Amino acid sequence: MRHRIAVVGSGPAGLTFARVLHRHGHPVTVFERDPSPDARPPGGALDLQQGLGQLALDKAGLLAAFRALARPEGQAMRILATDGTVLRDWHPGPEDRANPEIDRGQLRDLLLGPLDVGWGRGVTRVVPGTRDGVLVHFADGRKETFDLVVGADGAWSRVRPALTPVTPHYTGVTLVETSLDDVDTRHPGLAALVGEGSLAVYGVNRALVAQRNSGGHVKVYAQFRAPLDWHTHLDLADTAAVRSSLLARFDGWAAPVLDLLRHGAAFAHRPLYVLPVSHTWDHVPGVTLLGDAAHLMPPLGAGANLAMLEGAELAESLATGTGDPDETVRAFEERMWARAGRWARMTAAGLERLVSPDPAEAIAVFDQVQPS
Repeated sequence: MRHRIAVVGSGPAGLTFARVLHRHGHPVTVFERDPSPDARPPGGALDLQQGLGQLALDKAGLLAAFRALARPEGQAMRILATDGTVLRDWHPGPEDRANPEIDRGQLRDLLLGPLDVGWGRGVTRVVPGTRDGVLVHFADGRKETFDLVVGADGAWSRVRPALTPVTPHYTGVTLVETSLDDVDTRHPGLAALVGEGSLAVYGVNRALVAQRNSGGHVKVYAQFRAPLDWHTHLDLADTAAVRSSLLARFDGWAAPVLDLLRHGAAFAHRPLYVLPVSHTWDHVPGVTLLGDAAHLMPPLGAGANLAMLEGAELAESLATGTGDPDETVRAFEERMWARAGRWARMTAAGLERLVSPDPAEAIAVFDQVQPS
């Protein structure tokens, strides 16, 4: 018997889940509130780790295609002091492919492939335990029923309330994102400063991080500790006002570093939220969660990797298992909670050290995780 399976959300978790099921010949429908794949910017590049994201792509039969797109040189990392002094400058070796970078848009397109995606089908509510299965309510007023609904719809998941009342809480750290286009031609000095990978500058309770994407695009993130309402008297749609506010917040830092803000385009406010470190729920037949919907954590390189592996593992277990699918999901949840809990603790501690009163803490984190 073929079970009716739906996944809500077309991020890395949901698409990996769907792609592995598709590889095994099992139909699955992806529902996504965005009207099209390119409806909004896909975000910065991702580093996919060998034992996590790359393993997930291998299960999906996409590892070779990923390697053709990935940028191993993007693993490079340079750290500066606020006065511009170079503190660390690490470059990967020719065969180092432990964490190659790929643009989110490229990864999305790779995973989409032949998948059946319901674009513009925003989910508003999921009701388990109905006579015909799990009832999914859509923003357009329609309803559909499935045997299994997988919530991979991110931090503010509409599927999560079917399992738990827990919602994300603010970490006390805010990101303000901007970007530079055609950086090698328009801003060659900044292109050289950032290099082929990422650049980070750490100060007291604040940091500036720049990440090279493909096509001469650089993402820049101003990170700082502040109340959630820090921008009360600031119009976040006023680019000049936000730029001025950020330059004042990072006043005294080296001019080339501040040029990352001076030349940035529009600014996007992204306060960091997380779910409790050991977030679990009482198992509910027919519904489960993946990725940020299940264990939202600070963006320190683990979230998307975990989400993809979770999607691949659950899909593989469902596609190849011969027992009760509900027991398969229950067993998966137990494994996911244990692994995600370990990563959530590590990333929470990492955020405390990376945006810290003592910038030396951030350098220590780098030295602990980066090869010599």
